[in-house]
Amino acid sequence: MKFIDYAKVELRSGTGGNGCCSFRREKFIPMGGPDGGDGGHGGKVILQGTTTKTTLMDFKFTQHFHAGNGVHGMGKNKHGRRGTDVVLHLPLGTVMRNAETGEVLADVVDEIPRLLFEGGRGGKGNARFRSSANQAPMETTDGLPGVELWVTLELKLMADVGLVGFPNAGKSTFISRVSKARPKIADYPFTTLVPNLGVVQNAAYESFVVADIPGIIRGAHEGHGLGHRFLRHIERTKMLLLLLDLASPEFQPWDEYSVLLDEMGLFSPDLLTKPRVVALTKMDMLADPDEIAGLKTKLEQAGERVFAISAVSGYGIDELLRFLGDAVKLHREKNTEKGGTEKSSTENRRTEKSHAG
Repeated sequence: MKFIDYAKVELRSGTGGNGCCSFRREKFIPMGGPDGGDGGHGGKVILQGTTTKTTLMDFKFTQHFHAGNGVHGMGKNKHGRRGTDVVLHLPLGTVMRNAETGEVLADVVDEIPRLLFEGGRGGKGNARFRSSANQAPMETTDGLPGVELWVTLELKLMADVGLVGFPNAGKSTFISRVSKARPKIADYPFTTLVPNLGVVQNAAYESFVVADIPGIIRGAHEGHGLGHRFLRHIERTKMLLLLLDLASPEFQPWDEYSVLLDEMGLFSPDLLTKPRVVALTKMDMLADPDEIAGLKTKLEQAGERVFAISAVSGYGIDELLRFLGDAVKLHREKNTEKGGTEKSSTENRRTEKSHAG
């Protein structure tokens, strides 16, 4: 399936049905009366996150999603049927924005259905306006229009660890080594054209999801290479794993490290605040221990936690995975405690309010 992470669609909730103007006229019933029913409400637009979709393919070629209109009211006090709702099933991590203003309308991070747009209210039939002073009202109201809006859908993959590095830094080889993901691997740049997800499973630590992001080069934040399009996918990751190529014929590892930090910071300063680890890759291709030790010391002095690995031979992989697994577990525990604290604070406020009442 082709990976689509951006789409522009039109959403429209249903228009309410009109109220009916009708009078009861039956044989042998001399005193009739208004019996026009109300129109039905328009259908709603509802968002539903789902784990069964990992791409916005469904929204690339179908751009219009309209809820049903309410049915008009009828005589004999028959109210119109409510319009059918339209439900958008979006992959987790999708951000919906107003296409004109850029305002964030929804951020889909769970599978809880949420209402986006209400449908238009149905109009009132003339039976609603009957009174002692007006026994034969001719008045009705029309249904209200629904909400119509063009929106953009932007998918940001939700993963625990995001792999960041230059083209050919060994990201695809690494993810294929530690998970069942099978991305394309070749000896030329930009073999990874779309993000890949892999689940790392081991009895020694909790399973976690790794995202392989296409290679980043200098100027990626301005759209150079493929980085600009896919940098947003690491915004949702809990931590970053920077892969530095020890065997690159063009760049020194320290230069790669500097460029990666610069590009992430220029794209979004928040990326630099995420927990990160540095992995020196392709240890099997570099035999100078002094050079590796010097680079490792320099990175550690810059405040980085550094591992030397080889995804081909497996050198250093287990140690790195144990560290990542423990870090992800700690992050999850902190979020759980934070959620519990917020819940307790809310309950305390409710208790205090009830006692005050």
